[in-house]
Amino acid sequence: MSSSSGKSAIGLIGLAVMGQNLSLNIADKGFDISVWNRSHSKTVRTEERAKEEKVKGKLTGYEKIEDFVHSLAKPRAVIILVQAGKPVDAVISSLAQLLEPGDLIIDGGNEWYSNTERRAKAVGEKGLMYMGMGVSGGEEGARYGPSLMPGGPKEAYERVEPILTKIAAQVDDGPCVTWIGEGGAGNYVKMIHNGIEYGDMQLIAEAYDILKNIGGLTNDELAQAFDRWNHSELESFLIDITAKIFTKKDPSSGSGRLVDAILDKTGQKGTGRWTIQESAELGVAAPTISAALDVRNLSARLDERKAASKILQGPIAEEAAQKIKADKQKLIEDVGHALFAAKICSYAQGMNLIRTAGLQHNWNLNLGNIARIWKGGCIIRAVFLDRIKAAYGRNKELASLLVDEDFSAEMNSRQSALRSVVCTAIGAGVSIPAFSASMAYYDTYRRARLPANLTQAQRDFFGAHTYERLDKPGSFHTEWLHDGEEQK
Repeated sequence: MSSSSGKSAIGLIGLAVMGQNLSLNIADKGFDISVWNRSHSKTVRTEERAKEEKVKGKLTGYEKIEDFVHSLAKPRAVIILVQAGKPVDAVISSLAQLLEPGDLIIDGGNEWYSNTERRAKAVGEKGLMYMGMGVSGGEEGARYGPSLMPGGPKEAYERVEPILTKIAAQVDDGPCVTWIGEGGAGNYVKMIHNGIEYGDMQLIAEAYDILKNIGGLTNDELAQAFDRWNHSELESFLIDITAKIFTKKDPSSGSGRLVDAILDKTGQKGTGRWTIQESAELGVAAPTISAALDVRNLSARLDERKAASKILQGPIAEEAAQKIKADKQKLIEDVGHALFAAKICSYAQGMNLIRTAGLQHNWNLNLGNIARIWKGGCIIRAVFLDRIKAAYGRNKELASLLVDEDFSAEMNSRQSALRSVVCTAIGAGVSIPAFSASMAYYDTYRRARLPANLTQAQRDFFGAHTYERLDKPGSFHTEWLHDGEEQK
């Protein structure tokens, strides 16, 4: 679909994996698109793929950015998909000299939300519009239908809405895209989405660790267990691909499974760290997500862990495992229930971060709609997102998913399995920081009184920070030492 002037409906800059696939997706939905990349060879390759894959719209590459801009229908819209930080600023600087008032720039990369707001203000002074748009789904999602989280001026979103609704993943209740809110709201929601993803992946890894090293399950048995879970309330993209991973043979050795040959050292690109920074800044607990980030950091210290394994002792794992092997099916069942309970806690933490930030920044976020657009295309897509959408439909001011009538019933029925699995793993010396963090989060949240009274007394003792009382209002300070007694 081109404009009446015969020019492209939209442009895209940055033709690495995500940009190349998203541009092909746009063209395949019938929209004419212009593309440009600093390295022209990638532009040429994108054009070649468009021909090979016989996309419906016209995809045209340009060697000069000036020609690229000139090829776009006015008012122009340009998606940027380059590395976050200075590369984005460099592209914006080049574009700003060529675009005209009323034109729109859309940053589709992972970006710290305040950078989006800074850039929006800067280009706004030149009459340009700016959006930050989260794109989730990886290579396949970008090509065939991602989850899109656009934020910025609503009028800017409405201008490109016909394109975004066509290229987004499609689920039973519509395309997986909605206007998130003003400013950096889109980037913020994508950031927290990625934090939830960290927690989800770590919980699955710990479930695997328990079943393999305590339950003694083979890769075939693990594949069967995860496949069975994927036909239950745990049905999700991550559970599905995990089941498939266990069946993949190692192409290098010709024997064994590939998963066993992969180095236990996890990378990260920063969005998990940003999520935890926001958790601290907003005062919103996110221990499951934080635990997932901590494990990635510890996994990177491979040499230290290998050295420590020869020095530090734990329980006799063989003895602990032997007690479990007698009833593998019971362990699989318990771990499945525990995984679902821990997953609820992790999503509750992420949604609380989004809710709190929305209130602080006056973004007027619709948490139910956010859950809905995660149902397809994105990495954390899962069947239980329908239940999250329903929870916020029942109460848009819901303080936590844990107290929703549906999820509280689930937690009440599964908390014993979570507790049992945590105790079993700790007893066997298998580290389960994300499971443990979810358990602690649940137990802390459900208690009407915590030992924080002692913490407040300590703070008042050493720093005169004052405290409040149960029996009367106001702030109080006590001289805790007896007359003549000195603090040591």
